[in-house]
This record gives sequence, structure tokens and C-alpha cells, in this order.
Amino acid sequence: MKKIILLFSLFATVFILGCGGEEGASSATEKVADASGETLVMIETPYGNIKAKLYNSTPQHRDNFIKLANEGFYDGLLFHRVIPNFMIQGGDPKSKDAAPGQGLGSGGPGYTIPAEIGAKHFRGALSAARTGGPSNPERRSSGSQFYVVQNGITAEMTQIIAQKQGGGVVYSPAEIDYYKQVGGYPGLDGEYTVFGQVIEGMDAVDKIAAVHRNGSDRPVENVTMKVKVLK
Repeated sequence: MKKIILLFSLFATVFILGCGGEEGASSATEKVADASGETLVMIETPYGNIKAKLYNSTPQHRDNFIKLANEGFYDGLLFHRVIPNFMIQGGDPKSKDAAPGQGLGSGGPGYTIPAEIGAKHFRGALSAARTGGPSNPERRSSGSQFYVVQNGITAEMTQIIAQKQGGGVVYSPAEIDYYKQVGGYPGLDGEYTVFGQVIEGMDAVDKIAAVHRNGSDRPVENVTMKVKVLK
């Protein structure tokens, strides 16, 4: 059974490996939006709350995340894989009440979501994990697993952006400037769907990324989550 995980390199293509499932997700949901028309969600953790906005440019991912949150799907799940200067990942339903040291990362709700790739992986990007490699040529996303980019500004960032541009990823001048201001992980651009952005609580993300972890990057002490759609 494959895991939905992030394999990373500063200069290489980055993949997420994982398990698939039945295609298609319900988009029937009551969307609660802020003044800009973007839905706000809160991810509660023992290290503080993480507030994020969901992009209207990724409606299938937005609606699915809202649906799962409203159903309580994420409540009690773990951030099961964390890597400092990279990302924190959660959303595997098998992580709920998982035994200490149990391998995680293969679970999902039984479906995947069509790719809505476009938004960039700035620091704080809320993104969908997915199966990597030739088994998923359409780059469909996991139905539930997500990650938050924790990486800041690095010396290699400009070179990576240039490499991605050479591979066909388009960046506006504003996007390049924003990477230089806040950091992020441009090596993932064009590969995975970014469907939101953290607007408050990156200190909590940093704390989670820094916890003690085992050889599989699972936190030794469980880091639970509860997700709410804000009204």
C-alpha cells in the first residue's frame, strides 16, 4: 500500500506518493465566505490555531474541504508527517487513534479530486497531497490529505524558480517578488494543487514542523487537529 507523502529536493522535481480511490467528490456545500468572497477555515492544534482562506479558483478542492470539515472528518486526525523547512502534512483518516509508531499516510475518503493546479507554493500555502509517478498522470489530488508549506526564504529559491520557468511554469513579477518576501517551496509549483493560504497562525505551523519525529517523520507525540469553517 502506498503512502501519500512528499519527497523533496531543492533542485529536482518533487512528488507525492500515495493511494488512489474512487474518483469524484461531492461539491454540495454551504459556503461561508469573508468580504472578499473567500471561505475562511480554522485548523485547531495543540500548538495554536491556523487560520486559512480557501481559493475560489480551486472550487472542487474548496468545496470538498468545506464538506469534510462540516462533517467533522478531520477532527481528531493527526499531522502525521512533518519536515522542518519544508511542510507539515495531515488528513489521513487512519491516523485517528493510531498506535504509537504506526505507519501512516495511505488513507483517504475513498475518492480523489481532479487537479486544479495553478496557485503557487508560498510559505503558508494550503495544498493537496496526491499520488505521484506514472500511476497518476492527471495529478489528481487525495480526497482528504493536505499539507501546509512551512519553508521560508532560501538562497536557492531564485534558481529553482528559473528552473521551473524553463519547465513551463509561468510566474508573474508579483509572484516572484512575493516568494522573495515570504519564502515558500517553488519546487512544488506546477505539480500539486494549492487551494488556500494561511493568513494567521504560521507560528503554530513552525512549532509543529519543529517537533521531535521518528524515522518516518511522524511526530513522536501526536499532533491532533480539528477543522472548522468560520462563520
